[in-house]
Amino acid sequence: MSRLSGRVAIVTGAGRGIGRAYARRLAAEGARVVIAEIQFTNAQRVAEEIAAAGGQALALHTNVADWESVRQMAEQTVARFGRIDILVNNAAIMDVKPWDQWTSEEWDAIFSVNVKGLYYCIKAVVPYMRQQGKGKIINIASAVFFHGQPYCLPYAVSKAAVIGLTRSLARELGEYNICVNAVAPGLTETERIRELFPEGADFLVPFQCFKRQEQPEDLVGTVAFLASDDSDFLTGQTICVDGGWMMH
Repeated sequence: MSRLSGRVAIVTGAGRGIGRAYARRLAAEGARVVIAEIQFTNAQRVAEEIAAAGGQALALHTNVADWESVRQMAEQTVARFGRIDILVNNAAIMDVKPWDQWTSEEWDAIFSVNVKGLYYCIKAVVPYMRQQGKGKIINIASAVFFHGQPYCLPYAVSKAAVIGLTRSLARELGEYNICVNAVAPGLTETERIRELFPEGADFLVPFQCFKRQEQPEDLVGTVAFLASDDSDFLTGQTICVDGGWMMH
């Protein structure tokens, strides 16, 4: 039996990139997966991929920065699958430019998705997890928080907030047997990273222990572990999965 058999997982921002890889791996582990994505066509494509591989998936158009959209996401998940066991808070906005060129509107947009969006999703699913007596919340942070990466200031600050949110909520939700952990990827080769760095994004490879660029598949084992019973006594932690770039 797969270790996530009978579980229901929501993965936000799962229409492409790392989120797609998370959703596919959780489905392969036996979970029924909700693809919560603002780009609905992408969500449908990933749901079809999972179904073609023998899994179960539901595509939902979701804007994590909008509370009503998130509330409906949780309700529709329970209406379809009857429960919510796992939340992977993956949806995020990232861009690059010098520190003094960011506008207040850009700061607000990044924090609305990367921080407030995580909070909304957690607020929507915790009542179901609490009723079930167990839950797994996995927040996607970033190794840039530990490195102090230049040219992505609001993104880096938002990911610092994700780690703070993870630790504080682990304290508050532990009594309900809900684990709250974070995964901090390195610079992973995805569609968005290729858009930001069209000439290549392997400039961090020399500083890693493993001399190759990180791929989405490098992250999925850690997320599957945190979603499973194998991590039942682990909470409030941030795990860097970055090829040995950051060690903390």
